[in-house]
Amino acid sequence: MKHYLADVIRLLFYFYTVFLFIRIVVSWFPAWQYQTWVRFISFYTDPYLNLFRRVLPPLGGVIDISPILAFFVLQIIEKILLHLLA
Repeated sequence: MKHYLADVIRLLFYFYTVFLFIRIVVSWFPAWQYQTWVRFISFYTDPYLNLFRRVLPPLGGVIDISPILAFFVLQIIEKILLHLLA
């Protein structure tokens, strides 16, 4: 049972990581912001990214490095959950 739960956790974190990556790439293309699939991804990723944007505001008002911290923390949380499950 633990093995299946660990697989589900890995899968959820993988998909969320992919969503974050897509959200970051799409932010470079302002015309795509109004696409339905982009709004769907933004709805689920922006609250998480906003936590880190408060800690690391954009450099020079333009370069947002907070997603790097967001990816790092997401990996740490995944590892902690998997360790607790083991």
